[in-house]
Amino acid sequence: MKKALKITLLTLLVLLVAIAFGAWATFGSLIKGAASVKKLDEGFYYMEYKGDDGFDELLASGGGENAEILSKKIVKFLSKGYYSLPEATPQKAPYGCSALTVRTPEGGMMMGRNFDYNSGVGIILHSIPDNGYESISTFNAEFYGFGEGYLPEGFANQYMALSGLFFALDGINEKGFAIADLMAGDDVETHQRTGKPALTTSAALRYLLNKAANVDEALQLLQGIDMHSDIGSAHHYAMSDASGKSVVVEYVDNQMVVVESPAAANHYLCESKLNVGLAEGDHRYEQLCQRFSEAGGVMSAKDLTEAIKAVSQPANGQFQGTIWTMTMDLKNPSVTYYSRRNFDKPFHFEISRTK
Repeated sequence: MKKALKITLLTLLVLLVAIAFGAWATFGSLIKGAASVKKLDEGFYYMEYKGDDGFDELLASGGGENAEILSKKIVKFLSKGYYSLPEATPQKAPYGCSALTVRTPEGGMMMGRNFDYNSGVGIILHSIPDNGYESISTFNAEFYGFGEGYLPEGFANQYMALSGLFFALDGINEKGFAIADLMAGDDVETHQRTGKPALTTSAALRYLLNKAANVDEALQLLQGIDMHSDIGSAHHYAMSDASGKSVVVEYVDNQMVVVESPAAANHYLCESKLNVGLAEGDHRYEQLCQRFSEAGGVMSAKDLTEAIKAVSQPANGQFQGTIWTMTMDLKNPSVTYYSRRNFDKPFHFEISRTK
């Protein structure tokens, strides 16, 4: 009897260990990622993820042309089919941003970027995917519709923040490719439907960080997908790489248009829609170009920070202004963040993987 009981207990123990091991093998990377969330400042957080990021699976399934379709697939990856999470639903709201790329006196390349929005919870994600480039990116949790007052605090909310594996608003990868999403100037949406894998603006940005080593590769990758606008608005991308190439990618009549420019704000730069969306009194793009010209395109990290700081936006009523500012070093991939125009409190992060 005692022998039989002992055998039964040992069998149960083996089964429990096997179940625990299987659960960790399935969810371990996700659990570690969720548990890594750290609060840096009010409304500003940092997290890390290493492992299978699910993006190849998303593309293989055809992607998704809107947040509803994408969120179902993302929930499937995050839950492994066992349970449901609140769906990510981007909310329509205008946001104003700015970007500038310069050379450094030492021959390096740097890109600065402001993200301006009505409100925001900024989450920095340091991602090291199994099949893709290491990157440091940012997204606004409120933009993805997690709910009013959402904060990545408490395990459930931290786990939801892993949706950032599929979305990004800006970032830099280990190859020194940097990119930022900005509103383009009107509400004309892009919806390409040619049978290629479909991605929204923010999902496509994540895709480029994962797979593009430079601007040329990014442009090729964009040709291989069907682009769909997020939040009912037109967008354009500011892209730069370690070689010094800097472009703005826009969409006109569902066709991709590429403009060479070191700067971008919130109006079109392409010839067919030049200055569409340029609001009266908005001189941010003009100011960035003037500083670029006066410096001959060469600035120190401090000078670039001052230039991007000069066009950052203060809070004004319901508009919270610049939620985060970042300066990215493209030659030695790293990024320095500033939360809500607090330029005396930098947060610096390095990309560790060998280029």
